[in-house]
Amino acid sequence: MEEITYRTTGTCAREIRFTRDGDTIRNISFEGGCNGNLKAISKLCEGMKASDIARILGGNLCGSRGTSCADQLARAVMTNA
Repeated sequence: MEEITYRTTGTCAREIRFTRDGDTIRNISFEGGCNGNLKAISKLCEGMKASDIARILGGNLCGSRGTSCADQLARAVMTNA
């Protein structure tokens, strides 16, 4: 199992941490950002395949930022594939 830390860009959350077991993502946590929403995203994505997280959350935008915390999670799991 590999522990990964991903530094976000363009979001209130500064960092995303998760573990990867093959293609399965677990133990997702965000530093900063909207606490309740990010806890919900973490719970919903627990145990999902990286490709499924990327497919579902990739491209989700927050206002005019061009990204979101969910989109950054999608990028993080695919960057570290």
